[in-house]
Amino acid sequence: MTFKEINIRDPFVLPFDGKYYLYGTRGETAWTTAQGLDVYVSDDLENWSEAHECFSVPKGFWANKEIWAPEVHAYNGSFYMFVSLRSDTRPRGTQILKSDSPMGPFLPFTDDAITPREWEALDGTFYVDKNGDPYIVFCHEWVQVKDGQICAMKLTRDLSAPAGEPVVLFTASQPEWADKTREAFITDGPFMYRTKCGRLLMIWSTFTQSGYVQAVAYSDNGEIDGNWINDSLLFEENGGHGMIFDAYDGKKYLILHSPNENPLERPVLLEIAEENGNLKLK
Repeated sequence: MTFKEINIRDPFVLPFDGKYYLYGTRGETAWTTAQGLDVYVSDDLENWSEAHECFSVPKGFWANKEIWAPEVHAYNGSFYMFVSLRSDTRPRGTQILKSDSPMGPFLPFTDDAITPREWEALDGTFYVDKNGDPYIVFCHEWVQVKDGQICAMKLTRDLSAPAGEPVVLFTASQPEWADKTREAFITDGPFMYRTKCGRLLMIWSTFTQSGYVQAVAYSDNGEIDGNWINDSLLFEENGGHGMIFDAYDGKKYLILHSPNENPLERPVLLEIAEENGNLKLK
């Protein structure tokens, strides 16, 4: 398969053991009752396997709607999936799943969402600070707070529970390029990235007057607890919710979905480079 044949949103690539594993929100069921998630495997980032179901909603599970934005991170010898979901009676939250393989099956590691139960929270990503303390970075959704927030919350070292309270890093309305004509401001898809010179960046998505975009923010002290400054827009062509990874050929890539229209969205792979601690498209 090629990207033209893969209808997913929120693409995430895990390079592991010589292969690339691609995860994402199923486009066909993105806003409906969903039953699982898939992984695609490639040797070259061009030719991909057929979809392999890596997560199936367990019987009696608390959520079965809008299963969004799976990210898979290798940590302490296992693979942890951060995924957002909800039900008709419960707000959206990010839950952590676990597997011994990037192929899955991923099974609930926590009994419930790790984000606050009463919050509308989504798009959790994983970050480990310089002291080895793990964090979930996620969005407190605009549907509840109007001005969407990006928050960080420390986790226990085994990722089984919160180890602190959520802290707001910034809101969607803060950047000077935010669309101030909107009645609500959206935060989507944070992903943490440290540059070669040690600068801590976050890419995230929102809407400007030109549409759905991929933005870049940075911490002024190089850590999660710094002041976050929204620096630039990396992609402004109706696409976003991306992440960054290093390929085996030494190149660095941003992968995102575009267009931001269901069911037309597809993964888009863009080579990027670092320049003086900033990111730019090549």
